[in-house]
Amino acid sequence: MRKYFEFEKLGTNYRREIIAGITTFLAMAYILAVNPYILSGADLPPELKANYPEFGAVFTATAVAAAIGTLLMAFLARLPIAQAPGMGLNAFFTYTVVLTMQIPWQQALAGVFLSCTIFLILALTGVREAIINAIPQSLKYAVSAGIGLFIAFIGLKNAGIIVSSEATFIALGHLTWFQDGLAPEQVLAAKNALLAIFGLIVTAILLTRRVHAAVFIGIVITAIVGMIFGLVSVPDKLVSAPPSLAPTFGAAFEYLGDPAALFTVNMLIVVLTFLFVDFFDATGTLIGVAGQAGLLKDGKLPRAGRALVSDATAGMVGAVLGTSTTTAYVESAAGVAAGGRSGFSAVVTGLLFILALFFSPILSVVTSAVTAPALIIVGVLMAANIAKIAWGEMDEAFPSFLTIIMMPFTYSIATGLASGFIVYPVLKVFRGKAREVHPVMYVLFFVFLFYFIWLRE
Repeated sequence: MRKYFEFEKLGTNYRREIIAGITTFLAMAYILAVNPYILSGADLPPELKANYPEFGAVFTATAVAAAIGTLLMAFLARLPIAQAPGMGLNAFFTYTVVLTMQIPWQQALAGVFLSCTIFLILALTGVREAIINAIPQSLKYAVSAGIGLFIAFIGLKNAGIIVSSEATFIALGHLTWFQDGLAPEQVLAAKNALLAIFGLIVTAILLTRRVHAAVFIGIVITAIVGMIFGLVSVPDKLVSAPPSLAPTFGAAFEYLGDPAALFTVNMLIVVLTFLFVDFFDATGTLIGVAGQAGLLKDGKLPRAGRALVSDATAGMVGAVLGTSTTTAYVESAAGVAAGGRSGFSAVVTGLLFILALFFSPILSVVTSAVTAPALIIVGVLMAANIAKIAWGEMDEAFPSFLTIIMMPFTYSIATGLASGFIVYPVLKVFRGKAREVHPVMYVLFFVFLFYFIWLRE
């Protein structure tokens, strides 16, 4: 096992990889609750819930899809990157495809399966790997830094440290709970925000002291303190049987054999949107996390073809099981920050998703306030790539800057990529360096324009 995952070459060991795998799982375990909540239409009026799959079945589909996808990435690509149903795409599935376009959820799953099949073809033919390798080094650094800011933004938002504001779009959240006139939910939000800040300070101190498992230890300490102060639920039991997968398993096949249902304008929009968003979100994540782990070689992702096949296959498997697109997760960077360098950490994460099927009550301790410090710290570490960008060259600096800031500001990795990739070749052409731009970058220029004008929701 050590030889297969190249422990000596990567300077790692079982202890580091196990801690990293656990850390990645804890950082993304929220998907086991959030994805079923969204896909089952739990927040919609009762009369609409019949149009959505069962919560329990989606929970099981989410855990199994995450386990299979992560193990595929571990053994095929040997990368410390986990996979699970993607946030954003699950919201598009529920609120746009099913609710607004009134496409049955079974048919929407068929759309997911079809888009991931196209992914697989692009991966097997080498087209997708060629695209990744054609991206200039400065933009790769920008992608990594931008994802770092995006992750930090998610952590700050989930913890309630920053909140929405009608006047300024975002603002500092409530950090005191003893003021008069505060509603109960404001008091709770303030206490959770302070718990997250406590965890952030503890984790930062541990990192300052060069404690290698600082991120993981920070999560554990934050959860324990949260339970002591009643902010994190203490599990009332440890084991429960996983819900049946029968209501969603294979539901996509009901429409895959029906050309009249698949070849419509609405389904074309659905498939292309899943295709574009997941393609570039996953690409950005793979580059960003691998770059943070120091795994890029001459700016290229090792075993990129296998990583992309793993990503596409995971999406197809997830659609069959009954969940929206399964893809590479940016939270994998938390495991990298904890020392993960090989695919063995992903093996650990995948196995934990299988165990989660039977120990779901324990997941009640993994709240947003508990995981937020890890996400924010990871953002700090990934933002270090900003220093590697050639800021003295405007044709390199401006596209990189757009890529970085647009990810958190638009809440989309794909939009950040698109912004920088559109501007990059334009500036190079006007500086007289058109021949230095890889032909693939010119193709992406038009692809992203098409994405912005016709496909982006």
